[in-house]
Amino acid sequence: MTGRPTKFTIKTSDIICDRIANGESLRSICLDEALPAKSTVFAWLTQHEAFRTKYALAREAQADVLVDEMIDIADDGSNDWMEKKNADGELIGWQENGEALRRSQLRISTRQWIAEKMRPKKYGAKVEVEHGVTNGVADLLEALNGKTRGLPNST
Repeated sequence: MTGRPTKFTIKTSDIICDRIANGESLRSICLDEALPAKSTVFAWLTQHEAFRTKYALAREAQADVLVDEMIDIADDGSNDWMEKKNADGELIGWQENGEALRRSQLRISTRQWIAEKMRPKKYGAKVEVEHGVTNGVADLLEALNGKTRGLPNST
C-alpha cells in the first residue's frame, strides 16, 4: 500500500525545510502527495528537536524571501498600464490599471505583515521607548542638581 509518508526521515524533513526556506508555504508543500500531510509535519515538530530547530531556521529564511519578493513586486511595473480603446476598438492611449496596482499593494502588504510576524525583531515596527522621568521626581532631581558635591561618601 502506498500513500503519504508518515515515518520521519531526515531526507523528507530536509525537503520540507528547503522548500519553506525558499518561500513556499507549508500548506502548499503538503499538497504534494509525495510529502506528509500537515498534521504529520506538526507531529514531527513535537517529536524531533533537530527538525524543530531546522524548521525554525527555515521559517526565518522564509521571512527574508518574502521581503525580497516585496521588492520584486514593487519594481515590476509590467501590468501597471493597459491600452485604452475607443468604441471602435482602436487604440487611443494608455490608462492606469488600477486592479493590478491594488493587487500589487495587497501582495506587498500581506508579505510585509507575515514577515513582521515571523521576524518581529528584524522586520517589525520599531517602538520608541522614552526613558524620561516625570512628575515630581524630575523637579526633585533638578533641585538636587549640583548640591551633592562635596558631601562625604557613605561607603
